Amino acid sequence: MAIPIGYGCPYSEYGTVKMEIYSDLKARHRAERANYPHNLTLRVHRSLSWLNNAEQQRNNDSDSAFIFYWIAFNAAYGFDVDSEYRHGEKQSFRDFLTKIVALDSEQQLEKLVWQKFSGPIRVLLDNQYVFQPFWDFHNQRIDETEWTEKFKTAKAAAHTAMTNRSTEKVLAIVCDRLYTLRNQLIHGGATWQSAANRDAMRDCTEVMACLVPTVIGIMMDHPNTLWGAPIYPIVD
Repeated sequence: MAIPIGYGCPYSEYGTVKMEIYSDLKARHRAERANYPHNLTLRVHRSLSWLNNAEQQRNNDSDSAFIFYWIAFNAAYGFDVDSEYRHGEKQSFRDFLTKIVALDSEQQLEKLVWQKFSGPIRVLLDNQYVFQPFWDFHNQRIDETEWTEKFKTAKAAAHTAMTNRSTEKVLAIVCDRLYTLRNQLIHGGATWQSAANRDAMRDCTEVMACLVPTVIGIMMDHPNTLWGAPIYPIVD
């Protein structure tokens, strides 16, 4: 059962909460999990638990909501991105997005990218504060010329992907930006509910609020796909 855009995304209009979706996905999981492989059941169960927390925080604490959405996302795709994300794990992350987009027969992700969030995504891609080389420059790892050239190149690549309507490439670029924000929060590089860069936090949280449940739904649509064992299995 695919999730239409109005179901997979909790916003009927940009910024307007339409409905909670955790309860619907949880009910579906309970009804279908007997037919799922154990690995998928565990992934979805864990992911939904964090999705539930994210939805509860969404309206009053976007910082916490974003963190919970990211954990839900990580629980679903199951790659350990903390240590080598910017190198080897980055490719693993993109491989997961390639798989999800290929399985998305209802084109839900395409609708999210091109119909629901094309505006916020364009703004996000122009935001230097969620572009890692910008911080590498301020941490004196690279010089100003290098980071500005990388930003220019990244924006050109994003523009090309959007011109070609490449959903997979756009999602990969967007998630790279989301990961930078994730690092800022998880590693204490931002103040809780700070007024600084609040628009970016809002946009990123709302993108995750649509992306994460849609990904979970696509995984549930394809229980026989090889999703792999979770990094941290249940141990008796």
